Parts: sequence; C-alpha cells; structure tokens
Amino acid sequence: MKKYLLPLLFLLPVFCFAQDKHVFSLSKNEFLLDGKPFQIISGEMHPARIPREYWRDRIRMTKAMGCNTIAAYVFWNYHEATPGVFDFKTGNHDIAEFIRICKEEGMWVLLRPGPYVCAEWDFGGLPSWLLKIPDIKVRCMDTRYMSAVSRYVAHLAAEVKSLQCTNGGPIIMSQIENEYGSYANDKTYLETLRKLWVQNGIIVPFYTADGATPYMLEAGNIDGAAIGLDSGTSDEDFAQATKRNPNVPSFSSETYPGWLTHWKEKFAKPDTNGLKKEITYLLENHKSFNLYVIHGGTNFGFTAGANAFSATQYQPDLTSYDYDAPINEQGQATPKYYMLRNLISKYVKYKIPAVPQAAKAISIPAITLAPLTSIWKQLPKPFLSPQPQPMEYYDQNQGLMLYRTKLIGHKKGTLTITEPHDYAMVFVDGKLIDTVYRDGGKWNIKIPESSSKDPVLDILVEGMGHINFAQYIIDRKGITDRVTLNGMTLMDWQIYPLPMTEAFIKTLKPAKAEADAKGMFFKGTFNLQETGDTYFDLSNYAKGIIYVNGHNLGRYWNTGPQQRLYCPASWLKKGSNEIIVFDFHLNEAKTISGKTTLE
Repeated sequence: MKKYLLPLLFLLPVFCFAQDKHVFSLSKNEFLLDGKPFQIISGEMHPARIPREYWRDRIRMTKAMGCNTIAAYVFWNYHEATPGVFDFKTGNHDIAEFIRICKEEGMWVLLRPGPYVCAEWDFGGLPSWLLKIPDIKVRCMDTRYMSAVSRYVAHLAAEVKSLQCTNGGPIIMSQIENEYGSYANDKTYLETLRKLWVQNGIIVPFYTADGATPYMLEAGNIDGAAIGLDSGTSDEDFAQATKRNPNVPSFSSETYPGWLTHWKEKFAKPDTNGLKKEITYLLENHKSFNLYVIHGGTNFGFTAGANAFSATQYQPDLTSYDYDAPINEQGQATPKYYMLRNLISKYVKYKIPAVPQAAKAISIPAITLAPLTSIWKQLPKPFLSPQPQPMEYYDQNQGLMLYRTKLIGHKKGTLTITEPHDYAMVFVDGKLIDTVYRDGGKWNIKIPESSSKDPVLDILVEGMGHINFAQYIIDRKGITDRVTLNGMTLMDWQIYPLPMTEAFIKTLKPAKAEADAKGMFFKGTFNLQETGDTYFDLSNYAKGIIYVNGHNLGRYWNTGPQQRLYCPASWLKKGSNEIIVFDFHLNEAKTISGKTTLE
C-alpha cells in the first residue's frame, strides 16, 4: 500500500465551527470536510453509561486529550425497552441533547446507531423482547426482526437527522450495523439498513467496521461506505481495506486503549507501550482513528452483556465498564490519558485546552444495614406452565425467575437443568441444596432423599446479561428448556416473575424471614454532609444487587475482580440516603462503606 501524507497545514482547525452547515465527504484516500482533508481523532463514549450530569464534563475531557470527534453508540434496547414505546427524553436517554452538547463543545460526532452494536452491552443493544418470538432470527432479513428495526430507525432518525453536519449539527458519519463480517454475510440486510437510514433522512456518509481480515471485510463492508478497521494498526491492515475497495477511505474505527473484563477474571490492564506505538503509527501516517473507548462509564442496572464462544461457555461482563480507559469510570484522567495527550499534541495544529478539574470523590463511613424481607415474602401470583419457560416469554428482561414444582415419582437423584441461564439456586422444601452456574455445561446436582411425601422443588434463576457477540446471541434467560430428575422430565410448574427492577424494589414490604433464609433484602440509611462520587464496597457480601436512593447500581459478586460499585454524586443527596442490598446467600446483614476508587 502506498503511504500518503496530509500536510498538517491543511488540517482544518476543527475546534471552531466557522459556518453553520458543513459537507463531510469521502474521497478515494481520505476524508474531506468542506472539500479539505480532515483527520478524525475520535474518542468514544456511550451516553447511556454516563449520568447525564457528567456528559459535558466527559466531552470536555475528551477534547482536552486532543480529540476532535466523539463516537457514540446508541443502544436500541435502552430506548425501546417495551415494543413501540420509545424514550429519547428522560435522563440520559436524550441522545439528541448529548449530540447538541458535543456541538456546543466544538466536537464532531461519529454516530453508531446499530441496530446491533455489541459494546459489551446486554444483547448487543438488541431488545430482549424480540426473544419472545420462539424462532426469531436477528441481524438478517427475518421479516419480524426487520419490522422492529424499521420502527427503531424511523424513531431514532427523527431525533438526530437535524443534527447532521449538512443541517448545522456535528454528525459527520453514521455506521451501518457493527462488525457484521464477524457474524454473517447477508449483504441484502446491510443494503436494506442503508436504505432505511436514507429514507428517514440520514444523508451523511456511511461507514462499516470490521476486523482487518479479507473475509470479514468482504462480508461486512458494502460499496460506497468508508471502511472502518477494528483495529487498524499497520500498513498491512490498511492494505486489506484498500484491497476490499480502493475507492473509499479507511480508518481505525476501534483502536483499543483498554479492554473489557468478565467476572472471575483479573481487571484487564493492556500494555501502554503497545498503545503508544499504535497511536504514533496512526498520527505519523495521518490515519484517522477512534479510541474505543476513551471513557467507558458503568453498566448500571442490568445493562452488562456477556461473551460466549461455544455452546456451553458463558462469560458475563462486570458492572464497571472502566475498561482501563484513558478517562476512568469516575471521569478522572489517568497516566494513559496524559501520555496520549502529550503524543497527540505533537501532531495537531489546533490548540488543546486545559484538562478540566476532576469531580469530587468522597468516602462514606461504614453503614449498618438490617434485614428487610426475603424474596420468598415477595412472590407474585404465579403463571402455570407444563414446563419451564424463559423470562422473555413473560415480558421480563432479566432479574430473577422462580420455578416451582412437586417431586412426584422420583424424589431423589440427579437433577439436570437444561439450560440454566445464568445462575440458579436449587431448593427442596425450602432448604438450599446447591447452586448451578451456566458456564461450562455442568448443570447436574444431587437431590438428597426427603422426608416429605411430595417434596417441593424451587429453582431460583438469575439472568446475568444476554450474550452480545458472535453466534450464540439468541440467549434467553431463566430455564430455557427442561428440568429432569434421573432422566424423568418434571412437569406442572408454577413460575414467579421477579424482575428486580427499580419499580419492583419500590414495592417491597417489610416481613420477617424464616431462619437461615436465602435471598435476603437488607436495608440501611446513611447521612451525608456533602455529596460526591463514591464506590460502595460490597466485599462483605456474597452475590447480588445494590440499590441506592432507588437507583440500581448493578450486580456484585465476591468471585471478583470487582468489589466496589460506582455511585455518581447526582444519585446521592445531603441528609438522609437509603440503601437496599439483595444478596442470594447471606442471611445476616453486613456493613457497607463508600470508597473513592474502584480498587
């Protein structure tokens, strides 16, 4: 591949919008802004992972590292949690406002609207209500899927089309799907997506993003769309893009300054020297690039996804999406940030602003909690079913589902759950027998002999995040097939939905739990003289979910590596605050404190 050099004097002073409307276009070898060569230096962040109060700060932090562009994923399932009901206005759902703030801060925008995005986000951004259709196929021309996609595209386009650079906004390019060449090869599907966006008023150039390998680029790129490389780190990578299509520019659409972490792993901390080498190559050769991610934020609630690369593998992602990114989870500049800032400053002609002051972080002394109730005291009216059904069939995304039946015939022996998605506690007559975790395919436990005539079998199942990447993304939660005892299929089930949403938690009623009950809620209050960001330390607890002032901070699990959950200052208040913890295993309350850092 021939190298090309763009004289720095031709780079547009990108931090000022000299006119209201701009034209962003693709030449054969480079991106053009108003007809002049333009190098994209982008940092990615996701509005849904950042409290709205911190949007402007995180954008300013990105600008102060030397970037001129913000890349942003839009998560379909975050905006259409219920079929046909869209939220683009409340809290950090207001994607148009995020984009407007980017413009106010002098930043361009790469829009990454899906419908599928991956992103270590639940189901890769696809809404789990699609899984209520038993034979649904996604990311293809399945008419039921495409009907839902068309509705989403129309609603999102209405929010953002006025924010394209041609209309005076900051959006310069929009992505079609995401890393499709790693999944499938339906070019009709990709072309249909492009047509849908155009029909709904999106007229800026499009790009695709795929690994820098021939088969991925062939399957995932479409003619006329710029080629994103995940990632582009060498002449050889960019040569692959040119071989795929020599008539459009290519760029490193995901350059990785950090990496994701699953439960039971160590925090990912990639080598910074390798990153410095990659960025130096991109800057010296005037290649456009996007840092995935410059700031990760947090998988609040039940938004974390999972990986699986075999039929029995399951790797759920942490609540924290710190990602070892240059701007950490609480918005602070890291040594990696300053390394990149210094490096970028050597190659750009525009002035890089000063680094904003970090938000205040506070410690909170130990908080005493007390038992509130147990999950067994909060059971709703059950659904009746011959065999277990997954959560999605009852319009539930994640949370918990309790499956109950009587043991008739076989009353002891080998119990097999096929398949438990994702973590199950098995009880007989109210006594915990064992737990079953989906990963690895070991779904058998021994049921001991019972003195009851018809023992009651309870299986409490937690969904821990829908798979978000590769071939196993059709991933329903709960018990997804059947339960057998010594090979006999168990029938006649009562199914109790327990969504564990913020609305569900508001309905909890105090009730004394049975001795040694599992699945306990604990409650406490604490007073603050001042607010600030904090991390609630759950190291005294086993596995569960934490809610602060009604906000679901996410999951914790003592398998690690994450023991502390981020709580932004905006979710705290001066005076009295409330904390509720649900723990699967503990029946005695433990203290919780607030720390100033993730580790």
